[in-house]
Amino acid sequence: MKKIILIFIALVVVVVGGIIYWRYYRVFGEGVKTGVLNYMVRKGDVFKTYEGKLIQEGIRSRTPGAIQSYEFDFSVTDPKLAQQLMANSGKEFDLHYKEYHAAVPWRGFSVFIVDSIVAMRTQK
Repeated sequence: MKKIILIFIALVVVVVGGIIYWRYYRVFGEGVKTGVLNYMVRKGDVFKTYEGKLIQEGIRSRTPGAIQSYEFDFSVTDPKLAQQLMANSGKEFDLHYKEYHAAVPWRGFSVFIVDSIVAMRTQK
C-alpha cells in the first residue's frame, strides 16, 4: 500500500511538472516583428520587468468603422537589451521574439519575450 501511494505521488509530481513546463516555459512560437518603438519601461510592484510596445505600419479594425494601428506589446528579460531599446525609442526595429502559452511574473507581463534586435534604423 505504501509503495502504491509513493508511485501515485511521484506520478502526480511528474504530471504537474509537465503541465507547468508546457504552459510557462515551452516556447510556443517565435518570429520577428517590425515597427517603431513607442516605449520601453521598467515596472512592477514585486518583480521589476521591462515592458515595451512596438507600433507597426498599417491599420486594423476590431469593430466596424473604427481605425486602430497594429501594436505589439512585449517583455524583455535581458537588462542590456532593454537599456539599448530605452536609449533608442522612436526608431524602427526588427525584433526577434519568443511566444509562450502564459506569462510568469518574473519574466514579464506579456507572453511575447523579445530576445534580440535583428535590425535597427531611424524612421523614414
